[in-house]
Amino acid sequence: MPDGGDRLASVIDHTLLAPDATPADIDRLCCEALEWGFLMVCVNPVWVSLAVEILEGGFPQVCSVAGFPLGATTVKALEASRAVDDGAGEIDMVMNTGLLLAGDTAGVELEIKSVVRASQGALVKVILETCLLSDSEKREACIIAENAGALWVKTSTGFGAGGATTSDVRLMCKAVGGRIGVKASGGIRTRADAVIMLDAGAGRLGCSRSVDIMCGPAGS
Repeated sequence: MPDGGDRLASVIDHTLLAPDATPADIDRLCCEALEWGFLMVCVNPVWVSLAVEILEGGFPQVCSVAGFPLGATTVKALEASRAVDDGAGEIDMVMNTGLLLAGDTAGVELEIKSVVRASQGALVKVILETCLLSDSEKREACIIAENAGALWVKTSTGFGAGGATTSDVRLMCKAVGGRIGVKASGGIRTRADAVIMLDAGAGRLGCSRSVDIMCGPAGS
């Protein structure tokens, strides 16, 4: 379990998806990622090219989103393809929750497959928005994402009614059985929060307060 400073930073996707983010905010995000050694910066598609330019196409890499934050768009594959063309190395796509709740598992899987193909080899994570799902639906969503070729499942957008919980992380880890990764995101504000999620089995953390997490004591 990552507990040292450098190791903790290495599993954090330093995230800024706020609608009022400015170029100056993206510059600050990237500079913080360079300073602290975060694994990724995660930005909205409009900022991918800028983030890649600031980071000079190196490390940390740039992650972007598709269908964010509701998962109800019809252009996720196009968003993913454009983001990858602009330099994104990973795509976090939001699953279509409505289709899942309606029982259209084939439609959900087909959409994820289309994003995986459009991502041209870039790693795809599928966001479940777990606060809207029952435990059985969470398990089903994880299996669909795995079958569709995604390499990670993720708990939350951070824009829903709830964020990551240890129970959801454990459930998702059990569902995928280590075959793909689990990313905890939403409401992770302190180092203690981060450590708890890693203890529960998360292999990656999505955080907008990453610097606060790194600066804080383990018990805060």
